[in-house]
Amino acid sequence: MLESLHLNLAQHDAPSDAEKALLASAMSIEKYFVTGEDIVSEGSRPITSTLIVDGFAARYKVLEDGGRQFTSLQVAGDFVDLHAFLLKTMDHGIIALSPCHVVAADHGKLRAITEQAPHLTRLLWLDTLVDGAIHREWIVAMGRRSKTSHLAHLICELFVRLQVVKKTHGMSFHLPLSQAVLADVLGLSVVHMNRVIGTLRRMNVISWVNHMVAILDWERLVAIAEFDPTYLSMNNEPR
Repeated sequence: MLESLHLNLAQHDAPSDAEKALLASAMSIEKYFVTGEDIVSEGSRPITSTLIVDGFAARYKVLEDGGRQFTSLQVAGDFVDLHAFLLKTMDHGIIALSPCHVVAADHGKLRAITEQAPHLTRLLWLDTLVDGAIHREWIVAMGRRSKTSHLAHLICELFVRLQVVKKTHGMSFHLPLSQAVLADVLGLSVVHMNRVIGTLRRMNVISWVNHMVAILDWERLVAIAEFDPTYLSMNNEPR
């Protein structure tokens, strides 16, 4: 069940067999969530940190008027709330955007890892730093990119992240999200969301049929998105 996590960490610096065993020993709970169910609730104080084994989830905030804003998408191999180990109280929620299979690491055992395994601790720390980098890119996209560029950037990001954990098929990947959910991700109406998808289709850079996104022209899509994967810290080097 931890293969995606191992692949995710290994893009930065490969964990040893002993470190993998430590991670496995920290995992105590396995759960399944249906689409629309909170994996972690805002205001809660988790005693575990949740790893996605399979599925799509999102961090989100809800405004007083009921409006919802997603701040990142989470995929297989992502710890969705590793930061809760230190922050304690969740200031946002994590919602399942598709059926999700998860396992959870006990915070007491994570504390033991920080005391016993400094290299693994640094890899997990880097995982939270990449989360922060993704949030910064999303802020830039929301504030400064055109909606076409914003969607192109999201597609590039998801493709690269899913490719790391072997969830792509050639230049295609499964994206089981409704246009209403994608509209919340980009801060658009559903009608405007449909138009933006149509724009990328007409530019012949993607095909999007039955939740399967196929990238037809990677270089042009990257140019439209102004996508630079540096923020994902994908160079494998000593950490």
